[in-house]
Amino acid sequence: MSATVIPNRDKCVVTLDRSSAPRIVHYGENFLRERFPEGTRVIYPPPPLDPLPNVKQAIRHALAHPEGCDPLFALVKPGMKVTIGIDDISLPLPPMRTPDVRQEILEVVVDLLHDYGVDDITMIVALSLHRRMTDGEIRRMVGPRIWREFAPDRLFNHDAEDSENMVKVGETEVGEQVVLNRYAVEADLVIYVNVNLVPMDGGHKSVGVGFCGYETLQAHHNPETLAKSMSFMDPEASELATRVDRIGKIVQEHLNVFTIETTLNNDMYGGQLGFLTKNEDDWTGTDELAFKSLKWTLDKLPHAARRAFFHKIPAEYGVTGVVAGRTEAVHPKTLEACFRQYSVPVEGQADILVTGIPFLCPYNVNSIMNPLLVHCTALGYFFNMYRGDPLLRKNGVMIIAHPLRDEWHPDHHPSYIEFFHRLLPETRDSHKLSHKYEQKFASDPAYVQMYRYGNAFHGVHPFYMWYWGEAGKLHCGKVICVGATNQRVAEILGWDTAPSIDEAIGMARAHLADPDASITLLHHPPIVIPDVTK
Repeated sequence: MSATVIPNRDKCVVTLDRSSAPRIVHYGENFLRERFPEGTRVIYPPPPLDPLPNVKQAIRHALAHPEGCDPLFALVKPGMKVTIGIDDISLPLPPMRTPDVRQEILEVVVDLLHDYGVDDITMIVALSLHRRMTDGEIRRMVGPRIWREFAPDRLFNHDAEDSENMVKVGETEVGEQVVLNRYAVEADLVIYVNVNLVPMDGGHKSVGVGFCGYETLQAHHNPETLAKSMSFMDPEASELATRVDRIGKIVQEHLNVFTIETTLNNDMYGGQLGFLTKNEDDWTGTDELAFKSLKWTLDKLPHAARRAFFHKIPAEYGVTGVVAGRTEAVHPKTLEACFRQYSVPVEGQADILVTGIPFLCPYNVNSIMNPLLVHCTALGYFFNMYRGDPLLRKNGVMIIAHPLRDEWHPDHHPSYIEFFHRLLPETRDSHKLSHKYEQKFASDPAYVQMYRYGNAFHGVHPFYMWYWGEAGKLHCGKVICVGATNQRVAEILGWDTAPSIDEAIGMARAHLADPDASITLLHHPPIVIPDVTK
């Protein structure tokens, strides 16, 4: 059951002229407001799809009318063992206002299971090698009722380093190891509760990645695979998706998985911040005043207070679709709903691509956007926000805006600090990093301890953040960071710097030896996925 109203795309691609207003660009926990050259193309997100009027009704309909299998009530029987996997805090971004859609799904599913005599229920946050969620974060996500009934003994974080509870299921035809959480492997039924913010989420990635450990992630989280995955937003064109699907088929052979996938609209900024999604030429006097007030306040606050301000504002996302059933039958419908929200037709590639880097990515919720995450967001996520041809031409210049501070969260990202300050100054070559250091970080006892019993990302995780930008790093001829406050950080990343977007554009055109090099500004977030044709 999904929303069917498709937003108008006519105003999503705008070409600026001499009379155009300055554009707003995200700059970490602040904003830049700069005038772009005449002829600059600006790509805006489509307006939000209408949300479903009754989410719980849509959930019940999906469970009763699944794709590729019998209804959920027909799959359960008294006394069976059920494991419920739940997507972690990395999605959606920012966290959605409560009730979170995962809470609504869990409440409906638990009621159904109890009605049919199923009481042996275990819930696991399927975080793979992400950091453990705190009790407060889990409670907010699942809601007070589920928390009271299941935590902590029957609702907990996945632990990929708990060797007693990790089981080898099998291996693919090319020898990729499939090692998963014992609770999922030994369950009579696995129900996976998913949130799809972008097309790269969900599908076989849910169980095959969420419940796995380092041995399995090695099959696809490596430089070779990610260098070939030019568009994470288009699963059909991604080597990463191909390998995840291969592992997913082994999961499908050995586990009885019932998937519940959901899609959201892109109503990230509601209320007083709604002007951030609008074409600046259409701003009203109220919009102008709202931005000036926001900018004045942000400029006065220390950056830690600005970070806290943004992290406390929940997104106004509305649920646009709920699909349930067998993974391979469910996921195509989920992808269709994603592209219905995010895609914008765009003709022609850009010589210069400009994008602001905001305060948040999947790996710094309630945390710090450190330089390695800026790299991942810029060259891993935003560069790859396209289908078809890359939005930036080969050897073009990518300009990003971010303060790029040498700042880290020691409890969440301890191994990132060593990776960035010890390894990257030695080499930025992903293959050398992989072969020389990855295994050492993956097995380091201190990092394993902090992952298992603290709230740290796994010791190997910073390698993945670096590899994630591999395709973008190989494609771009140059990366220029506007507003970097720490030149050494930019040097370690291999980036040039500029004090303003105007000067960065001048540097880019000089590098390309083309004073008329074309410019495209990606005006996001919210998410937009250009469908690019040359």
